Amino acid sequence: MASQVFYRKWRPQSLAEVVGQEQVTQTLRNALNSDRVSHAYLFCGPRGTGKTTTGRILAKAVNCLTNGKGEPCNACPMCQAISEGRALDVIEIDAASNRGIDEIRDLRARVNYAPNQARYKVYIIDEVHMLTKEASNALLKTLEEPPPHVIFILATTEAHKVLPTISSRCQRFDFRRISQADIVSKLTRICSQEGIDMEPEALRLIAKSATGSLRDAENLLEQLTTYYGSEVGLQQVQAILGATGDWRVKEVVKHIINNDISAGITTINSVNNDGLDLRQFNRELVEYLRGLLLIKTGSDQTIDFTAEDIAELKALAAKASLAQILKAVKLFGQLELGLDNYSTLPLELALVDCTLTPEGEKGSPAVEAEPEFRQPVTTAPPPAAPPQPTVKPEPANLPTPPAPKATIPPPEPGSEIEQMRANWKQVIEQAPENTKRTPAIAILRSAGVKPVAIEDDTIVLAFRYPYHKEQIEKPENQQIAEKIIGNFLGRPCHVRCIYEPEANHLLQAALKMGAQIIDVEEK
Repeated sequence: MASQVFYRKWRPQSLAEVVGQEQVTQTLRNALNSDRVSHAYLFCGPRGTGKTTTGRILAKAVNCLTNGKGEPCNACPMCQAISEGRALDVIEIDAASNRGIDEIRDLRARVNYAPNQARYKVYIIDEVHMLTKEASNALLKTLEEPPPHVIFILATTEAHKVLPTISSRCQRFDFRRISQADIVSKLTRICSQEGIDMEPEALRLIAKSATGSLRDAENLLEQLTTYYGSEVGLQQVQAILGATGDWRVKEVVKHIINNDISAGITTINSVNNDGLDLRQFNRELVEYLRGLLLIKTGSDQTIDFTAEDIAELKALAAKASLAQILKAVKLFGQLELGLDNYSTLPLELALVDCTLTPEGEKGSPAVEAEPEFRQPVTTAPPPAAPPQPTVKPEPANLPTPPAPKATIPPPEPGSEIEQMRANWKQVIEQAPENTKRTPAIAILRSAGVKPVAIEDDTIVLAFRYPYHKEQIEKPENQQIAEKIIGNFLGRPCHVRCIYEPEANHLLQAALKMGAQIIDVEEK
């Protein structure tokens, strides 16, 4: 006899064996015990969660020769015939390939015939949402006035596509994704019966990759044992799944929290150079960042990591602000890495963007490390504060922005650009309060952004990185930039952005000698 695949061999044969759907199975058991079985059921839920399996068990229960109430006996000829798929009165129809009105008309004609051997004729229609509109309307007529000896069980993964008129004539049961713990428990039983030796971490990884589908998990378990034999370790599961399990996931997260852009980009490129799947690497990176977020919010009991990983995450969480972690999760979680273009650029941009921390996140590592990103201003803090002769005991009592305002004289006519270039840091610090936690001010504060010219009421800003230029040109960011600069100038202004990849030393020398910019070429 040919061997069966795992998901068929280990398919539940009673309602009690159905995994993770207690809210469905208990209700059906109660209905069977009280002889209150409905004429039509609609089973909805993701693939591999037990919809058609439950339908077959229900068909056995209503037709069981020794019981007929509650669970099927699985021993009488009728139960065995249904389990083996040879019962004439249990008809399974795949609506994906039998979706036309002719097939449903044929079904309606046969419905009126009495069962051959069983108590009830049971029609299990899988993927019922695939029926055409005409076929659905034809089925509706039968559901409205069904013969007393017929039970319909409709199954679908997309309940919203089923006609409301059909749904309203059925008892609806929603099947949930199966929890990882339940999947691991079922896989452990299968391994015990099949003589498979598998590490617990490997079983957890299988359960996680199955995303709530027990059938997918069972298929993957069989694939692993077919390839590796009866002893399977974590590394073999990672290899089959394409999971990197790479230590550099943790390294990149550390670089994000420490605001170390150079080391982060170097690590990302080393991953690419080693030929790892960047999409899978990013998925694992997001999962690790999610763990960091949950630990920071005090929800670490919900994460599934080793004790060593949790200890490392707690140490990182103590160094980072919640806003910084949240921003990193969003940036890397929204990345779309192309199927045919394994460029590291999206990962690199997300890493750089993580450093653009909004003003006001005091104590954040991103703020403390920011002077490194700003190139020349890495000089020690004492000389970097020439405009602060007012350092008296008073500023300690005035943490609000008005203190820097008094240290900068208003720009004089004819020298506004020099004033702005010399005091660019103070332009940012003097920004209105309602702009201080916006992406725009973070971009203006980043490296490679500087004012290069004033043309009437337009300020020309040069950007060393195209990404920053594109971000500030977004309408909402440009309006805030104009508000910040206008606040410094004391009048409304417009902002125009140009791309200037390298500092033009000749231009700087000419400007110092009194030259003026009469035209700026857009790139």
